[in-house]
Amino acid sequence: MIVTTTARPSGHPGYTETLPCTAQSAATARRLVRTALAVWGIEHCADAAILIVSELVANAVDHTDCRVIRVTVTRPAPEVVRIAVVDKCRTLPVLRTVGSDDERGRGLAVVEECAWRWGVDRLRWGKRVWGELRCEIDG
Repeated sequence: MIVTTTARPSGHPGYTETLPCTAQSAATARRLVRTALAVWGIEHCADAAILIVSELVANAVDHTDCRVIRVTVTRPAPEVVRIAVVDKCRTLPVLRTVGSDDERGRGLAVVEECAWRWGVDRLRWGKRVWGELRCEIDG
């Protein structure tokens, strides 16, 4: 897989990786997030960021029939980290209320709990589901 870095207006590089739409890609997505946070010196945000990317990848794998997904990690502002998963399915995700006995359906609830905010961007050919964290910057 090829990891792409791109300079952003915030002055921090963005990281993007295209992965197969399989459950095994969650591990690669977590490594990408950890790498970006380490480069930016904000590893203290890793736990929430890892949960967010894991759930977004799992949702894409479970609810789309795409061959590939694209994971992006960016800093749209110095204190904000955005983690997104792009797929070619135009069906938008739905935040569900689940019962205590339900084994599935908690993905977006986890994202909502961990993220400062989250959302979905419609694209001509699919969608981008994202979660943002507010990370305090040391120093």
